[in-house]
Amino acid sequence: MMDIEAFSRREKMLKLREELLAVQEDRLAGRNGVALDDLDAYLA
Repeated sequence: MMDIEAFSRREKMLKLREELLAVQEDRLAGRNGVALDDLDAYLA
């Protein structure tokens, strides 16, 4: 078992990983990247 803080951190990291993988897939497919302002919003 893990405490709620560890679980929350894990969930946030998994969500960020999914978002980064989606951006990477878009980049490799030749689609436009993410603007810096949008990136700030993702990380907030």
